[in-house]
Amino acid sequence: MTAPSTRVAAALLIALLNEGVTDFVLAPGSRSQALALVAAELESAGRVHLRVRIDERDAAFLALGLAKESGRPAVVITTSGSAVSNLQPAVLEGRHSGVPMILLTADRPEELHGIGTNQTTDHVGLLAGQVVRTFDIGAATGDHGEEEAVGAVAREAVAAAVRGPVHINVAFAEPLSSPWTVPPIETFTVGTGLSDGSIDDGLECESSNGDLLVLRPDRRTVVIAGAGAGERAEECARQLGAVLFAEVASGAHFGPQLVVPYRAVAQDSEFVEGLDRVLVFGHPTLSREVPWLVERAALAGVDVIVVRTPGAEDYNPGHSVRVFVDSIEVLGATDEVATQKWADGWVAASRAFLARDEDEPMATSPTGEKTLRVPVTRKNLVDAVWHSTQAADRLVVAASRLIRELDAVAPGKRIVVHANRGLAGLDGTISTAVGVALAHSSGPGGGDAATSRAGVTRLLTGDLAFLHDVGGLALGDGEERPPLLVIVGNDGGGTIFDELEVAQSRRPRPAPAQNALSRYDRVMLTPQTASIELLVRAYGWEYRRVESCDDLDAAISACFGPTVVEVPLAR
Repeated sequence: MTAPSTRVAAALLIALLNEGVTDFVLAPGSRSQALALVAAELESAGRVHLRVRIDERDAAFLALGLAKESGRPAVVITTSGSAVSNLQPAVLEGRHSGVPMILLTADRPEELHGIGTNQTTDHVGLLAGQVVRTFDIGAATGDHGEEEAVGAVAREAVAAAVRGPVHINVAFAEPLSSPWTVPPIETFTVGTGLSDGSIDDGLECESSNGDLLVLRPDRRTVVIAGAGAGERAEECARQLGAVLFAEVASGAHFGPQLVVPYRAVAQDSEFVEGLDRVLVFGHPTLSREVPWLVERAALAGVDVIVVRTPGAEDYNPGHSVRVFVDSIEVLGATDEVATQKWADGWVAASRAFLARDEDEPMATSPTGEKTLRVPVTRKNLVDAVWHSTQAADRLVVAASRLIRELDAVAPGKRIVVHANRGLAGLDGTISTAVGVALAHSSGPGGGDAATSRAGVTRLLTGDLAFLHDVGGLALGDGEERPPLLVIVGNDGGGTIFDELEVAQSRRPRPAPAQNALSRYDRVMLTPQTASIELLVRAYGWEYRRVESCDDLDAAISACFGPTVVEVPLAR
């Protein structure tokens, strides 16, 4: 006889599958065994993708990466207790960037709470306020209707996940599992895993001036595209004849209206004074100039319009924005005499900026010969990564100094770039990239990640972000090995702070203590000398080291399995 715990676990997972959810990530535990065993049987029957990780934090970021790339909710399954708290970093990132995730946590029955039972705490309270919706399901007893009830929860959870992470907490009483057989294929009616988000999730928006706003291309406009903006931002810029400021991870960093050196342009008084309208898509995070421009424009009476994207908050620097809409429609043709010519001037200046960088002289050897046998700079590195990434590939960029270096110089290119910019933390970078690589290479319907689809996933990261999530390299026996190329720009610490005001605290070290750490270096740079090679080889990944520009392109152009390329950089 099938135990109630297993019947409910099966009903829940099959209902999720029937809603189009096929990516499951599991961090094993005793209390979650019914969910784990059912998921394994579904994988064996070819119905789902199942990935197993020993670390719940990495499992959650892996699910985040899978969902980012696929656009469908990914499920992460955990046992009870502190396991659930390890989901929080990924949940926060997913909530603030609107990534569809379903957190399926196994719990003790209600009667075991509040009496000091092992591995028992308030799961719902741990994630309260961090998820779009919460469902708390009591322990199954075998009563009639339990399986139908959890099926209804699954359907509501998938509908709500269009806005961000959803938490399903399920209590399990003993016996915790029993044998179970996958039912016939006709039981499954797989959907898309997508929803229009119409379910009421109890969230309130800061301000709303209607769902749709109709604009005409008769005003001098800048379209600002931050993370999550998507291709609609670039399309609107073309339709409006507008200047386009598109961050490199916006999904809109291409097209004829793109202005790459937007930081400088945003501070140009002629540009600011000429603006009639500011249109913001996504979540801009890579500069201080953009929020400054938005605030200044709003104070000057310029129309500032924010187009909502999934996430916890509407973008509203300085509480200056008054118009929030869900979508934009553009009517009419561009005014060639006024708005388009105004935009053309700034676009031409951007192209001149990029041409100047392309004309930088090649390094010269002591003998006077042209050579590339020189150390790699950050600009060399980001240029090479950008040049190597093609339309069939995926690029993931860590929240480190290198994403800003790339954003400042990357020419327009229609490629998919992922970055965790919801909260812009270092955490989970490798695991997120592994998830992106697996989802991209496998695609819907399964298949061997290494062979089923062309395209390489590259992760560009600094050394601290790499070390912060080095456990993400752990691939257990039987797990898919992603076609992922991790490129580590190693400058020995958090040199991003050297570019910020805090660097003014840095003082020269006294001569007798040249080998001693300054106070600034110790608490801000956090210098490290870890052997990336030994770590990489210990986890079974291929390792390469690039010392000069001459070897850079070849090292990052192709990937035939999990590979890490270390590139030493000067501070």
